[in-house]
Amino acid sequence: MIEWAEPEDAGEILTVQRAAYVSEAQLYGDPFIAPLVESIAQVRQAVETATVLVARDGARIVGAVRGRMSGTTCLVGRLVVAPDRQGEGIGGELLAALHEEAATALAFDLFTGHLSEGNLRLYRRHGYRETRRERMTDHLTLVHMRREL
Repeated sequence: MIEWAEPEDAGEILTVQRAAYVSEAQLYGDPFIAPLVESIAQVRQAVETATVLVARDGARIVGAVRGRMSGTTCLVGRLVVAPDRQGEGIGGELLAALHEEAATALAFDLFTGHLSEGNLRLYRRHGYRETRRERMTDHLTLVHMRREL
C-alpha cells in the first residue's frame, strides 16, 4: 500500500534509506553520500514540508520517495526500496504514485549516479530522458533526467 508519510515515520524511512543506499556507496566508493549522512530531523522536515510517499507491507515501510515542487517542476528525490524487497516493482509503484500526487507538475526532474544501471533503467521505463551529465568527482558523474508531460 502506498500512502503519505507521517512525521513519526521518519526513523523507519531513514532506516530503509540507509539500507538501500549502502550498495550505492559501495558502487561509488564513498560512504559519505548524502542519503547515508542525513539526520532523522532532516527526514522529518522533508515529511513535513514536501510530498513524501511510503510503501507499506503491513506495518513495515518497504520503500519511500520524495517530491518537491519548484515552479511547475516536481523535483524527485530519495527513491528507496528495502534491499530485501528490491526487484518487486515497489520503486516503480512509488514513482507512479508520485506522478499522480504531483498532477499539476509539467515535468519531473531527478538525478542518479552514472553507474546505477538499475536506477537508470527504472527511470527510462517511466518516461525519463537524460538531459545532462555532471561530473562531481573522479568516481561519480550525476545523470540528470527529466520526464515531461
